[in-house]
Amino acid sequence: MAGRRLRSSTVVLGGMGLLALTITSCGSEPDKRCADRTTREPLPSYECRGGSGGSGGSGGGRGSYYYGGSTSSYDGKVQGGSFDKSAVDRGGFGCSKSGGG
Repeated sequence: MAGRRLRSSTVVLGGMGLLALTITSCGSEPDKRCADRTTREPLPSYECRGGSGGSGGSGGGRGSYYYGGSTSSYDGKVQGGSFDKSAVDRGGFGCSKSGGG
């Protein structure tokens, strides 16, 4: 009987993991972190606040938000994402893309 119990709990845990993956990968906002556009070094969030968010100027801070990606454990710089929010798509399993004009 112990083998059967183990299998059923494995199925439940696997199902919960799949549900969690579906919910988290369908997020509307990609991860963002403040970083220097030139060096890609992480900056405190106040360096990105108050910016106009448009192209060009940073609006009071020297940083810009870097979307998606991660911080390298080697040199601490951001990588694998983009400073352009629209270039980072968070669509995942179960997400539908709505086409806009």
